[in-house]
Amino acid sequence: MGYQNHLMMIMSLILALGLGACGGGDAPGAGAQGQGPGQPGAAGGDGNGRNAGPPVSVAVVPALRGDISTHYSATATLEPETEAVILARVNGVVEALLVEEGDQVQAGQELLRIENAEYLYRLRQAEADRARLQARFDRMENMVQQKLVSVEEFEAARSELAAAEAEEGMARTNLSYTRVVAPFSGRITLRHVDLGQNLSPNTELFTLADFDPLLARIHVPAREFRRLQQDQPVELVLDSDGTRLPGRITLVSPVIDSSTGTIKVTVEVDQYPEGVRPGDFVEVRVETQRHLDCILVPKIAVVNDKGEDVVYVDAGGTAERRVVTLGFVDETYAEVIEGVSEAEPVVVRGQRSLRHGQPIKVLEDGAVVTAESAS
Repeated sequence: MGYQNHLMMIMSLILALGLGACGGGDAPGAGAQGQGPGQPGAAGGDGNGRNAGPPVSVAVVPALRGDISTHYSATATLEPETEAVILARVNGVVEALLVEEGDQVQAGQELLRIENAEYLYRLRQAEADRARLQARFDRMENMVQQKLVSVEEFEAARSELAAAEAEEGMARTNLSYTRVVAPFSGRITLRHVDLGQNLSPNTELFTLADFDPLLARIHVPAREFRRLQQDQPVELVLDSDGTRLPGRITLVSPVIDSSTGTIKVTVEVDQYPEGVRPGDFVEVRVETQRHLDCILVPKIAVVNDKGEDVVYVDAGGTAERRVVTLGFVDETYAEVIEGVSEAEPVVVRGQRSLRHGQPIKVLEDGAVVTAESAS
């Protein structure tokens, strides 16, 4: 019995030690093991349970004062101011081609010559007939004063002389048509005939165009009519390479096209690079309204966040989120009616990854650094 009592005492002691080990959830210091760095009071936090992280590298520019405009844009084709198809006026064979496509010519310059022997003979014959009738008329003029011929005979002689003079004039004109000359200064854009070709009246010979200046015709909605003025500056952008050309409005149609509700506007381009030609497509941007002396920020600084227009401002090393009210917006700038003051530093690089209150580092050289590469 003594041995059994001793064994039971040992087992009771072992059981008591095992129960003490299983009660670790109530052991002192257990609460400290459940605290992590993302919870309030964790080392490195910002006091609100978030880790601020390293500063994000950004570039900023100051908001400035300036003017901004709205524009109406339309596509047009550049056209020469004057263009004409030069036609043959008489029958004949092409004797000489004196210009070629691309040549610059002056008004009155000879372009083509038609064989003219026949027309020379006709002129000489008309001159002889006119001279003969002129002499007859002169004799009869003296005779009618002496009443040696009747008035009727004299008037008949006068009519025959007038007809002969007309024939001579027509023969001289037809001879002149064998020399085809430029009606105005310009450039030959097309040659329609070849050397030795037999021509008839109204045969197309050349197309001549005056490239100085070039014109662009657009149709502007009637609601913009009162905002357009003659000599108003206009900007044109070449579709081929983006070259910007200065222009001005030279004509605003006095009528509205009832089928489209638009007004035809003619824009003149006086200065353009050598490679610009009629037929080039251009975008014509006509200023319709202008706001003066307003707050402007770069367009790229504005971020749309959940339906709100937002910019970020450098507030002493932290990003300050500003909801802004915008006015006019062009290709480069946005007008800020409310939300930003003049000269405030507005973030223009890295703003899309910013949060309000986030530390930022301004790059003085304005290098483009994303939030990812800066973290």
